[in-house]
Order: sequence, then structure tokens, then C-alpha cells
Amino acid sequence: MDAKELRSKKAPELADELVKLRKEQFSLRLQRATGQSPKPDQFTKVRRNIARLKTIMREARTRSAGENK
Repeated sequence: MDAKELRSKKAPELADELVKLRKEQFSLRLQRATGQSPKPDQFTKVRRNIARLKTIMREARTRSAGENK
């Protein structure tokens, strides 16, 4: 997942991607809790992708708010 790629998407697509990442994060936590061992770096990757996505969503929101003034 690349920042350029995310910036080219519309708001509903970004929201869908966020839901997908949250489900993946939940799945990883569930795997860890049930004794399966997911790769430890996956937690970090998913968490950072969520942060990246939320940052881009906020940038888009502030950009659209600035255009409406």
C-alpha cells in the first residue's frame, strides 16, 4: 500500500480500505489470542497502514474544507 496510491482514491474507497485493515488487525489479534503465531511484524505493518490511511483521509478532509471557504 503506497501513499500515492491511496491519495488517488475517493473517500468511500478509503473508508472501505480502513474497514478491511481493521478486520485484518482484529484477525491478527484473534490469532495471537488463540495460540496461533502470526508473524510479529504483521502487527506493525497493519498498524502503520491504518495510520497512513487515516492521515490521508484527514488531509483530504482539510483540503476539501479549505476549498469550501
